[in-house]
Amino acid sequence: MSQTSQASRAPSGATDGPAHRQGKSSRRTLPARPRWLMLAIIALLHAYIGWRLLTPLPVGMGWKVIGALWLIASTVLIPLGLMSRALQREPLATLLNWSGMMAVGIFSSLFVLTLLRDVVLGVAMAFSVLDAQLVTRSAVIVLLLTAASTVLGFYNARRLARVVDVDIPIANLPPELKGFTIVQLSDIHVSSTIRRRYIDAIVDATNELKPDLVAITGDLVDGSVPALRDHIAPLGRLESRHGTYVCTGNHEYYSGAPAWVEELRRIGLTVLENQHVVLDHEGAALTVAGVTDFGAHHFDPEKRSDPQAAVAGSPEDVPRVLLAHQPRSAPAAAEAGIDLQLSGHTHGGQFWPWMYFVPLQQPFVHGLHRLGRLAIYVSRGTGYWGPPKRFGAPSEITRIRLVPGNA
Repeated sequence: MSQTSQASRAPSGATDGPAHRQGKSSRRTLPARPRWLMLAIIALLHAYIGWRLLTPLPVGMGWKVIGALWLIASTVLIPLGLMSRALQREPLATLLNWSGMMAVGIFSSLFVLTLLRDVVLGVAMAFSVLDAQLVTRSAVIVLLLTAASTVLGFYNARRLARVVDVDIPIANLPPELKGFTIVQLSDIHVSSTIRRRYIDAIVDATNELKPDLVAITGDLVDGSVPALRDHIAPLGRLESRHGTYVCTGNHEYYSGAPAWVEELRRIGLTVLENQHVVLDHEGAALTVAGVTDFGAHHFDPEKRSDPQAAVAGSPEDVPRVLLAHQPRSAPAAAEAGIDLQLSGHTHGGQFWPWMYFVPLQQPFVHGLHRLGRLAIYVSRGTGYWGPPKRFGAPSEITRIRLVPGNA
């Protein structure tokens, strides 16, 4: 891997604050959630599923008992899976995480489809066409659709992300930068269910593309450096002409951002925290900047995401690419004169129907968008978070080509 002389220097922009000093963690202490309330809600939702689905199923009592036992087990496994990171015992923590996340995926589809079934039954009742056959068949259909989406979703989540090619027009792009390729990786979420073998496969696939630059747009990890150091190590093998650049995501802050920034730099990646580098490519300059996560100030006030600070001091007349984990950084990026923002965070919704709820928090769900002069590309992510399930939102390794165009 070769980098330009500019990229090999310390990035320009915000200086290291106290969060980079030894011994300080970015993880803040949050008020403990009332776990009993969470358990009560989970139990009530499972009871609702059992009440609405088990009774009308055309099966014997033995099968209904098995269904009820599964719902009870799911009620217990989901909170255990969500809290398994706090458990320091292996392999129990990994087993609980796998079991709990699988239960989350199945429960999510069961709950949504049960709600939709009740809507259908309500409409049928309103039009006086509700009968016992519809009640029975609709319950069976819910179970079949849940099983199908879970199996297909698991396959889609666990297979290697496919390469997605995207050409992005940039106004006043120098001829030397025409065809400049960036491979974007995002939201890998190395954790109990995504381990070293998967990272090795991502690295191999990325290196085969022979990019000019690799951009990792946050949420790389879900866990501490000691727990996951060996699993992210293959990222040090990433090869490109100008190196690998990283911005932090919200999950880095959940996992101890200062320690992770130090570790990623140790293995040869360039982490940009409201900073930039200016690359020289065939005689043309390109500014590559990165910001801290949109919510970083909740963990460390000195790490507030700031696109203006990220490009401060960079040349005004050269294209600017910004790595910003969350799409909602776009308005500030546009004000800072950024040409292209690369983001992730949304996972494209990850699995149906959650893509329809992403706009409640983010301005863009996935794909290429425009905000005035600014182009924004939102990756669906290269891994997954939580349930190993992707349905209707496939993962991606994004190969971006810069091409001349009008803003």
